[in-house]
Amino acid sequence: MNDRINLIFILFFIISLPLKAQIPVILDADLDSDVDDVGALAMLHTLEDNQKVKLLGVVVTSDDQDAAACAAAINTFYNRPEVPIGVEKGIALRSFSKYTKSLATSFPHPLRGGKEPEDATQLYRKLLVNSPDNSVIIISIGHLTNVRNLLESKPDHLSPLTGKELIQKKVKLWSCMGGQFPSGKEANFYRPDPESTLIAVKNWPGEVIFSGWEIGNEIITGGDFLKHALSADHPVSLAYKLFNEYAGRQSWDQTSILYAISDKKYWELSPKGQVLVNKDGSNSWKEDPNGLHHYLIKHLPPAEIAKIIDSLMIGIYRPGF
Repeated sequence: MNDRINLIFILFFIISLPLKAQIPVILDADLDSDVDDVGALAMLHTLEDNQKVKLLGVVVTSDDQDAAACAAAINTFYNRPEVPIGVEKGIALRSFSKYTKSLATSFPHPLRGGKEPEDATQLYRKLLVNSPDNSVIIISIGHLTNVRNLLESKPDHLSPLTGKELIQKKVKLWSCMGGQFPSGKEANFYRPDPESTLIAVKNWPGEVIFSGWEIGNEIITGGDFLKHALSADHPVSLAYKLFNEYAGRQSWDQTSILYAISDKKYWELSPKGQVLVNKDGSNSWKEDPNGLHHYLIKHLPPAEIAKIIDSLMIGIYRPGF
């Protein structure tokens, strides 16, 4: 009898413990020329399925005409059609991705019914205004045009605060896949908008963690493991098939997700400092005890990290990942 009472008490205690709040995340992605953006978005859906994150919205920084619809199709497949999509308005669009059109036309999503994606800057501002102070993690895995546009945005009907003031008030961390460290030239920084990189990195008012090209370059995912784990009619599987027939691909973007959300020490952090961006988008590093920047440094073996990323991409979540 006493054992039964003790068990009931223990269960009541466990149920009464407060659940750890889901981390609010805005993903800024360039779903177009590479496929790691798809893997990164899939990871976030797995993490939300397991109460780790709340995907507030997806900002699509791309001139591919099907990129926004592709993101909407993936969100809808994971039963989150309500996740808003933001794009830069008024730019010329073209078709060049290996997979976005197929995903956009093969899977249902709200944008197929004529609904338009939102303006990226307005979406950023709306999501930040409606979030608790110092809570949001922005994860950027493409070029930084829309990050810059948020930063430079003016007060409006949503908030009397400027973009910079909103960031200071609402954003906990910016996790950025970009650059090469301690110095180099990486695509997200220099192509197609190095000016926005320079402005965003220089003027961001909070903490930024950079995952450089060298971090994800040796972490290969999306190969045979994914091919055999997902059905052929899964959008993530289709994207990797269309991209390179499951030959495997570097996991640049996924590393920024993993660092931002996991408590496990996959990488070391550099000392505090400043990322210095040149006009051509190349970058260098300057240590500064008052700096707001860090970059990731290799720690665990790439193959070990690849297993974690592959698992999250196909929907497998392990506590303490």
